[in-house]
Amino acid sequence: MLAAIPLAVPRSPTQARDAAQQPQAIRVVGREFRHEVTAGGSLALLGARFGVDPGRLVRANGLAPTARLSIGQILRIDNRHVVPDAVPEGIVLNLPQRLLFLFRNGSLVAWYPAAVGRRDWPTPVGLFEVTSKRRDPTWNVPVSIQEEMRQLGRPVRSRVPPGPDNPLGRYWIGLSASLCGIHGTNAPSSIYGFRTHGCVRLHPKDIADLFGRVSTGTPVEVVYQPVLLAREPDGAVFLEVNPDAYGRTGSLRTAFEELAARQGISDFDSARAEAVLAAREGVATRIDRAR
Repeated sequence: MLAAIPLAVPRSPTQARDAAQQPQAIRVVGREFRHEVTAGGSLALLGARFGVDPGRLVRANGLAPTARLSIGQILRIDNRHVVPDAVPEGIVLNLPQRLLFLFRNGSLVAWYPAAVGRRDWPTPVGLFEVTSKRRDPTWNVPVSIQEEMRQLGRPVRSRVPPGPDNPLGRYWIGLSASLCGIHGTNAPSSIYGFRTHGCVRLHPKDIADLFGRVSTGTPVEVVYQPVLLAREPDGAVFLEVNPDAYGRTGSLRTAFEELAARQGISDFDSARAEAVLAAREGVATRIDRAR
């Protein structure tokens, strides 16, 4: 369903991420490319797969918010993101970005769009580690979620066996000091959103890839960084601003100013920075004056 037409890119989303990685500090991932819509394609599915808000796809392609895509239609997609500051080994999840990054020996080796906790059921931040891995998991429904099912008038289930109806998908990665884990899904369009009861949800292909790359004991750091700033080796300065979904940051402008001062970045175009801060579209955008 997802086939990128490169402007110098790739085969599949995961392969594209891996192909871009080099044994050096990577500050910006993703790229600008064209995508040809195939059968079953939708704005929600494309946004979830590539890590782009569907609203951004609408605006970037001059579409109506309720537009239905047609087979063969060409869309411009920009899914560039700034890599967050975090530990250089293991998994790093940045909640406002709804992105999960995997590091090995100080190098970024893969990244994936994710669904994280709802605003009223946030994913916890902190340092964790992988404590278990299970294929075809059974979902033992927490009492709190059973109560939500009851309040919503839905059938209350205490246990969901493996299979297509299991919201955990085919893989489960358990985390320490938390009932939350990283798992797949039977609803791919829900990825790249604040949709879960605290767990981290990946596309079925991405969780299969991550499952094979990690082991018990792998460090996991969950951070909360809605504003990210990076200077590339060629001097380009990228700013990414995401929604402060949990309301923990205060002024995004102040967060940007503090980041710029800390990194010694002052040669940016103020008008461009203001536009990115106002839009909060979750895309790394160049703000340097030399552009």
